[in-house]
Amino acid sequence: MVLSIAVSSDMNPPATRAGYVTLVGRPNAGKSTLLNALVGEKLSIVTSKAQTTWQRVTGISTSATAQLIFLDTPGLLEVKDLLQRSMLAAALEALHEADVVLLVLDASDHWSNSNRRFIEGTLSKRGSVPVVAAINKVDLAKADAVRELSDWVEKGLGGRAFPVTALTGEGIEPMRETLEELLPESPFLLPADEIATEPVRFFVAELVRETIFERYHQEIPYAVFCQVEEFRENEDPVYIQVTAYVERNSQKRILIGAKGAAIRELGREARIKIESFIGQRVYLDLWVKVLPGWRKRRADLQRLGFDVPGENEATTS
Repeated sequence: MVLSIAVSSDMNPPATRAGYVTLVGRPNAGKSTLLNALVGEKLSIVTSKAQTTWQRVTGISTSATAQLIFLDTPGLLEVKDLLQRSMLAAALEALHEADVVLLVLDASDHWSNSNRRFIEGTLSKRGSVPVVAAINKVDLAKADAVRELSDWVEKGLGGRAFPVTALTGEGIEPMRETLEELLPESPFLLPADEIATEPVRFFVAELVRETIFERYHQEIPYAVFCQVEEFRENEDPVYIQVTAYVERNSQKRILIGAKGAAIRELGREARIKIESFIGQRVYLDLWVKVLPGWRKRRADLQRLGFDVPGENEATTS
């Protein structure tokens, strides 16, 4: 006698989904704050100033059935120097890699027709990739502005809009569910316990740069780039040497301050952040070096780790 056993479909594990979600938007829209909220960990630096994200940051959020790999990108802007050209190229490259585009819009900002056309032109390069829009900062915006942006996303961009407040997490979970549904069926692409792909050294340098953005004004934050030169993780405290590259001697003097007072305070604040991030005591050794006009020099940008488009390589294609 042959026995037949009916296997319940509940015994089959659910199909997993995985893919890349590229965050794009104008400077200061709240992309980095949103990434940190989605991942549940501070990965991208966040300040009140615009254009703090200069390089792509990858954040990973994995549930039982879905793995969202978020690509936080520099803000979409009209370029003024080679650094900004590199930043725009990084954003467009990430857009081409996307399985889903997460457009972050500041609902409290004024949205002119030219700003909308700029976004529409940029997103026209995504092909058939679906768009989800986070209408951010709804706690600061008028209800009419939120509705107007939502209508534009749905009718003008063919996307789905979600009102959110990235700073508090309001509205994020329904948006996350939609992002997961839009991912292709796939095994997980990265280990389930990872939350980022960049090395610790990258985040350490970014935390120093964040502190500079918080402490200084005008041109100083935008003229400084930080790089970890040495990282001795087997020591207690962990020894970390970071160089802050500036463009002019006058900027170096400002960063160091009278009798080194400014750089000592900068180091103290940055060290506290780094210790919290890596969970160990840190000896932070800060240096300031002048690299004249580094934002406009291809060789210097490449030395600092930026991917610079070629002379004839358009950043808008």
